[in-house]
Order: sequence, then structure tokens, then C-alpha cells
Amino acid sequence: MTDHSGMKLGRVRACPDPRAPALATLWHAPAEAPAAIDWFSRVPTWPMMANDTVGDCTAAAIGHVIMQWTCYTDHAPVVMGDDAVLALYSAVSGYVPGDPATDRGALCADMLRYWMGPGVATPDGGPDRLVGAASVAPADFAAVRAAIATFGNLYTGLALPITAQTEDIWAATGAAPGSWGGHCVPLVGFDTTGPISVTWGALKRMTWDFWRAYAEEAYALLSPDWLRATGTDPAGLDWAALATAMVAMGG
Repeated sequence: MTDHSGMKLGRVRACPDPRAPALATLWHAPAEAPAAIDWFSRVPTWPMMANDTVGDCTAAAIGHVIMQWTCYTDHAPVVMGDDAVLALYSAVSGYVPGDPATDRGALCADMLRYWMGPGVATPDGGPDRLVGAASVAPADFAAVRAAIATFGNLYTGLALPITAQTEDIWAATGAAPGSWGGHCVPLVGFDTTGPISVTWGALKRMTWDFWRAYAEEAYALLSPDWLRATGTDPAGLDWAALATAMVAMGG
């Protein structure tokens, strides 16, 4: 049995940012998403990115997303080290390394706005900048599946129950949302069982019932990293129009 009770969380719980445009108003999802999608098998390992000792999950999720996208390009994967991830977390949350009293977590939306603004320092120089973000209703399973299939991932906020500390697959739904705390994970695939996320240096599966019970916010991300990965606008999207609409959150 997995024991994650010693791991850090770090997402400040909040509703989706009202400045984030709703993806459903910007994009007509395919009529049918595939039954399963895998945007993770090319990633050889998932670094911890300091989330075992610091509540930097909102920043670690960005590091994992950048690495995941770039594993699907013709270039070497871009892997942020712990220092770079912690610097991002500090810039957004005010965390002072070595001072646990300042490790108070961060809002998903604040992290995404910073990524769209100053950008994220990466080993190849950077900054890596996000073009835009749009919210996806967690309860709309079809939209969640279509967004992961099209954009490569979803950046999500969970209100984890205490039972999630010891589950190999997050499945139980009897405990109160947030009874453990808030956590941020990217979804990098799904199957008939449920979404597949990245957290604490590994893939983590959950059931669709668990997702329904504990997902509070989800964002589709638009990035040049993913455009290069596919070689074309995903699913024939109007890249320019979607990018213009999606930047509203960064204002």
C-alpha cells in the first residue's frame, strides 16, 4: 500500500479564476474523444521537483508539464531542476527557502499568470512563457477527455481527501473534500478507469468517481511547446484566435 502521508501538498483552494475564459466558449471539442490517451509514455522519469519537502506542487506541476511537452518534440526534454522550481514557487508565493513558516502554498491561477507574464526560467535559458489558459469544467468528463487529448494535459486543482494518503489508485469518495488539503497535478492521459496524473515523482491514477468528487479546477494550456510537438495547430484549432481569447487570465 502506498503511503503519501509525508508528502507535501501546497495548492491554496479556490474556485476557477473568473478571468480565465471557459474553453467551451472558445473551442468546439471533437464529437467523440478517444476512450484512452497516453501523453506520458515518452517521459522516462518524473522528477520530484522538491514536492516531498516543500508545498510547491503548483510550481512542480508546471515543471512536469514543460518536461512532458518537450519529450514529445524532436528536441531534448527541458527538465527544470529543484532550484528552478523553488525559485518559481518563491516568486509567486513569497516562500523563503529554509523558512517553513513561509511555505504557505499558492493559487493555481497565480502560478499560471506568472507563467504567462515573466515566464519560467529553464535550463536552456528561457523564459518559457505560456500563451494562454482556459478553464474546463471538471464535471464535464467529455470536455476533460477532449482537452487532454488535444492540448496534451490539463493543469488541475484537487481537494484531496484524507483517504488519498494511502491509496495506490485514488478511488475512495467517502471522505470530505480537502480533509487532507489542496493539491495541484497535471493530467497527462486517461483511460476507462479515470484520469492519469503526475505527482511526487511518479504517475498517479485515479477513478472517474474520485475526479468527480474532488476536482475543483482545471485549465487547458496553450503553449508553443505543444504546437512544436504536433507540427500543426491541435485538431485544426484557430491558434491565433484561441491564443487571443485565452490570454485574458494573464491580465
